[in-house]
Amino acid sequence: MQRRRFLESTVFAASLTAVGARAKPAHERPNILWLTCEDNSVDWVGCYGNPHAQTPNIDQLAKEGFQYMHAYANAPVCAPSRSTWITGILAISDGTFPMRSRYDIPHDRIKYYPDFLKANGYYVGNDKKTDYNIGGRPDAACWDHLGEVDWNALKKNQPFFQVINSTTSHESKAQGNVENTLHDPADTRLRSYHPDLPDVRKNYAKYHDAMKRMDSEIGASLEKLSAMGLAENTIVIHNSDHGGVLPRSKRYLFQSGLHCPLIIRMPERFKHLWPAPQPGTKIDRLVSFVDMPKTWLSLTGSDVPDYMQGTIFLGSGTEPEKEFNFSFRGRMDERIENARAISTKRFLYIRNYMPYVPWVQHLQFLWKMKATQAWDRYVKSGQASEVQARFFKPKEWTEELYDMENDPDNVENLIENPEYAQISEKLRTALRQQQIMFYDAGLIPESEMVKRAAENNLTIYDMVRDPHLYSVPDLLDAADLALEKNEAHLPTFGTMLENPDSGIRYWGMVGGFLLNNQKLGFQGLSDESHEVRAMAAWTLINTGEKEAGFQCLENLLTQGSYASLTVLNIVDWLGDDGQTLMPTVRALQPDKKSYEERMRDDLIQKFG
Repeated sequence: MQRRRFLESTVFAASLTAVGARAKPAHERPNILWLTCEDNSVDWVGCYGNPHAQTPNIDQLAKEGFQYMHAYANAPVCAPSRSTWITGILAISDGTFPMRSRYDIPHDRIKYYPDFLKANGYYVGNDKKTDYNIGGRPDAACWDHLGEVDWNALKKNQPFFQVINSTTSHESKAQGNVENTLHDPADTRLRSYHPDLPDVRKNYAKYHDAMKRMDSEIGASLEKLSAMGLAENTIVIHNSDHGGVLPRSKRYLFQSGLHCPLIIRMPERFKHLWPAPQPGTKIDRLVSFVDMPKTWLSLTGSDVPDYMQGTIFLGSGTEPEKEFNFSFRGRMDERIENARAISTKRFLYIRNYMPYVPWVQHLQFLWKMKATQAWDRYVKSGQASEVQARFFKPKEWTEELYDMENDPDNVENLIENPEYAQISEKLRTALRQQQIMFYDAGLIPESEMVKRAAENNLTIYDMVRDPHLYSVPDLLDAADLALEKNEAHLPTFGTMLENPDSGIRYWGMVGGFLLNNQKLGFQGLSDESHEVRAMAAWTLINTGEKEAGFQCLENLLTQGSYASLTVLNIVDWLGDDGQTLMPTVRALQPDKKSYEERMRDDLIQKFG
């Protein structure tokens, strides 16, 4: 009964906060045209300071509107980012943060922001990207029209909220042949971690071409809006869905993966909503992507559900500016990772929950870029500088701190610099507070998260909000202890491996792994949790007990373990030792088009 009351008291869609002037006549409510694009950070846009960018339409929009200088994605990849957008809930908070996972949320209590717009008399259209990463409801169900924009319908059905998503700047447009670009490869600036190689420069040029085409599409939409006589009643918003797109940007919690363009143009008739006295102003306010759906509802005078986790940053309902942006990263396609970030306008703090794996891991989609291939070859040739080679090696750093103002490439880790000790502690504390406040669902392996929710017949959202099933403070404490890499904690890790919570046991085993403790490896080898067993087996292999370790990993693979993707990743992380398991890996027959199949194929390509 207590748990039921706890769950019922969390969120309920009928509990709404009224923001703005609702029930206004249609002609007094603004239309909104949201022009989204994909995979580009501010570094690819002219008005944000890149002299080589060719983005005249976006630059002009900035002159006519308000240019936000500190807008950050909460996830550096599309599906978790769009999950956050559609619900107004951070994907790390409801379990939808692993890439392309489609886990359910409680749809009876959590609606999508277009539902509230429709309830307020708005016609809602989307041309045509969804990718919400959420199961249990068709992505199209919340839209009046999903597909190529119908401008006549928009004119007839005001007020409207229309999304037009350009795919022209997507990562795929940077893949393949890089010859004969319109943009001169010499006319660009390389990130300091990228080697100055012909294919790298050409890949930069190829993406500049893609950005120029995307900018033309933005211009075409704005021209159509004006030609239809809708411009004077329409707020125009432009931003990307996260940063990117050359290697070590998209998917990573660095500035290049999170810092995004955001420009908002508001007609004179809505001057009372302006964030500054004059258009063309650069706005210094910190904005997170989770703020956007709540703000759009406020601007339109729609009901704002109280479960939304953002802050209204624009219009008559503007709330106090937040101090931090909270970001997260979990599994990206076939590669397992786990990290969090928190940033102010200047400093970026990253906490790595898997410091024993490289930042840049082989990923089929990422390796379709010539720049990635060239960078990889250069590092393997031994010619790369320390900074260029660093990202292909295990991180070793549990914490990272960067001065984004003076080090926009985020290559000088200040975490051990005593001059920044107070900043580090402030951000470290703030990150923990955010993780607790928003019920960080990624503090146990993904497979264990899914398993625990299913065993309790709950969505992940509800499971992580039940402290009897998932204690965020306890898991954070366990993770922090494990990542300290302190031999004094070995007895505690042994005790943790006896805990009834598989998450606590997992972190106990990680602690043993980081200290190469063979005794703990044997203790975890028969654990009920397959994830604990896998880490225990890896520990034994690293400490010389290879036969026992390999046998455990082989059993997990042949018996169809729910942790098989973790095991396949471990085969790669083992380096040359991974060859031992390749006969078993080659014999696997995972589901077609699954990430297990993709990881198996990666290993076959690696080992031959």
